[in-house]
Amino acid sequence: MQLPYSEELNIGYLSRLFDNTTNCYKFFWFQAILRKLDGVHCRFTFDELINEMIADAWYMVTEYHLRLGPLGITDNLEEVVKYIYRNYGFMSSEKREKIIEFLQTRDDKRITKYKSDLTLNVPYRLQVPFYDEINIERSMWNGSKQALTNEINRQKRLMYYFTLISGLGTVIEVDGLWAEYLYRHKDILKGWTQLKLIQYLQNKNPSVPGIADKIEAPVSRDIERVRKYWKLIIEIDPSLKDIYGDVSLADESISVDHFVPWQYVAHDELWNLHPTTKSINSSKSNSLPSWSLYFNSLGELEYRAYELKNQNEIVAREFQKIAPYHLNNQEIRNQLYEDGLDKHSFIGRLEHVVKPVYESAQMLGFKEWIYDGGKSI
Repeated sequence: MQLPYSEELNIGYLSRLFDNTTNCYKFFWFQAILRKLDGVHCRFTFDELINEMIADAWYMVTEYHLRLGPLGITDNLEEVVKYIYRNYGFMSSEKREKIIEFLQTRDDKRITKYKSDLTLNVPYRLQVPFYDEINIERSMWNGSKQALTNEINRQKRLMYYFTLISGLGTVIEVDGLWAEYLYRHKDILKGWTQLKLIQYLQNKNPSVPGIADKIEAPVSRDIERVRKYWKLIIEIDPSLKDIYGDVSLADESISVDHFVPWQYVAHDELWNLHPTTKSINSSKSNSLPSWSLYFNSLGELEYRAYELKNQNEIVAREFQKIAPYHLNNQEIRNQLYEDGLDKHSFIGRLEHVVKPVYESAQMLGFKEWIYDGGKSI
């Protein structure tokens, strides 16, 4: 992706911002600067920018269970998000404004320590590609921040400079030309940063699907077609029951559940969707249903829909209508929905598709769930 050209600025240096990136902090730090630039303000404290970083990482960690750092190495951004989530009762889908407000007002020594640790390197190392007139010795990186910033501030044409050194109150000031460039091209630069972040996260979470859909807050999803499809099937066969609570679905206003949570799969593929009641779906939330208790029931229900697709012209027409939206993998479509499968073969093929995805979600930390009359176990 080519960055917007500038006659006054060295965009080549900017394009190397994320070279040799070993952790996630650079992406979030630069994105925080982009967020704060509004065409007027260009001076920001470390604390302001770290708050933005935590809010940006919130959904990735709490809602999607993404790993932000290398396996086996503590990532402070990931850890501070988990700490707040565990101890302060926020939802995984909490609005970023509430998270920012909390971070601005909460006096928690552990959060402060996490924040301070996040500022140890990235504010100074982000601009390394720009350092062509200064020479920072190895010992200087870990020494006095005042001495380090004095040396960095000697470099010409940086994106930002350090104007006050005071822990989390340290202030950076974005250079005027850079502030104007970054603000004018904010959307392009955000897209570029997110592309680089997606590539980084794919490397750190190799078994996780849909990374590109997991770097921002969850968005509403349109599965009304699937709900109508299952409603038709239930009208034709009113004996069908919910797989979790064995509840008759004929008299229910049904809800569509992702067997493996959407927060993991990030898609609305038909083979992972089935009808349930609204209360049961709410109880399950983004947990993993017990495989041993519920998969066979899922297989039976999905097979009944498969049978009706082959036996009933109305169901077959509705299936053809929704397939372009909810069966995007042609190989799986051919494997699961070809004609002539008996129940044993169909459920075996469904297990072949679902179980690897289920196990990957399990390894990533999605908790097992058992329905108990509206209580999660």
